[in-house]
Amino acid sequence: MDLLGSILKSMDKPPSINEKQKALMKKKINKFVQDDNAKEYKFPAMDQIYRSIIHDVAEVANILAYSFGEEGVDRYIMIFKKEHAPSEDQLNTLRKGEEWNEEVAKRLKEERERKAKEESEYAKSRKRKENFVPNSYYKDKYQHLIGKEAALEAARKTEANSSYGCVPSENKKDQRSIEQTLADIRAKKRRLEMNNETNNCSDNSTK
Repeated sequence: MDLLGSILKSMDKPPSINEKQKALMKKKINKFVQDDNAKEYKFPAMDQIYRSIIHDVAEVANILAYSFGEEGVDRYIMIFKKEHAPSEDQLNTLRKGEEWNEEVAKRLKEERERKAKEESEYAKSRKRKENFVPNSYYKDKYQHLIGKEAALEAARKTEANSSYGCVPSENKKDQRSIEQTLADIRAKKRRLEMNNETNNCSDNSTK
């Protein structure tokens, strides 16, 4: 009995369910890798423990593995060869639980291109508005061509006031202070009053 017990103990234990599943996954993945026409493969929904086995085997086989679906309901794995890696559009579509096909790929590409075009046109329009300079503003309009100082000088020379013809308006501006202007007005008024008084006296003397 002791001899039989020792023999039984020395015998290899039957493979666990994980080892069986792992061997099966290896076989399926090896077949997928060796098929030159295969780009991707979708496994049926399975529990997390089996999905982890596929992830392990896929990593060893140097291929990509992604899980999709709701946990405990329809969670499944898809494997891809690296030379046929899924796009972000495809991954996002599958993560939403939607079907991926050429029609969906085309629609998403067109939407992305349209959005990029709209953003580009908006950026150009905004740049044009920021760089817009009125034609009448000579200094800013031409300073990038002739230099800032030259543009300022040209602006001063060409800035004409309608009441002064072509003479720069700066030359015709009253440069006096307010106090001096008031004093000049008072002096002028006094002169006028004195002139009036003188004229009146002259008139009286002739009568």
